[in-house]
Amino acid sequence: MRHNVTLLLAVLMMTVTSCDFMRVLAGRPTSKDIENKRLEIIKAEEAALQAKLDSMRLQEEKRVADSLAAMQALVSAGVVLSGPERLGGLVAESLPLKYHVVAGAFKDGKNAQKLADEASAKGYKVALLECRRGMIAVGLCPSDNIAEVASSYDALKNETFFPKDAWVLVME
Repeated sequence: MRHNVTLLLAVLMMTVTSCDFMRVLAGRPTSKDIENKRLEIIKAEEAALQAKLDSMRLQEEKRVADSLAAMQALVSAGVVLSGPERLGGLVAESLPLKYHVVAGAFKDGKNAQKLADEASAKGYKVALLECRRGMIAVGLCPSDNIAEVASSYDALKNETFFPKDAWVLVME
């Protein structure tokens, strides 16, 4: 009998002196409360991450829609969109930016430089593009954003140095 009482007292002491029991007595959160709080934090972080991903997806969809609209506007205005094969190919395999408004291509580098200097003096970004046929093309307003190129093309149309047969180089 004495053995049972000792065993019962031992079990009772373990129950009374458990961490959660002591935390309850001290008014502190129990291990279950702590676990629930941890799960709440994880859910909140996941929700914030999902919101950020949704925002990024919407921004990308808008960027694509704007790009398609800008490209359609250029095509509707009769602007030719072409790859480097129109110039016989470029010496450089790739260009740092995807789109260039090509204002002209010249056999004589001095003529290309003259047009480039005139455009640069008006505040436009200029890129001289070496072609495989020995010509030098004058690319204006290089960008990775077709909407920016469309806007630049509209501004360039009002410049005296800008030819009517200019086109947009598209590097894929």
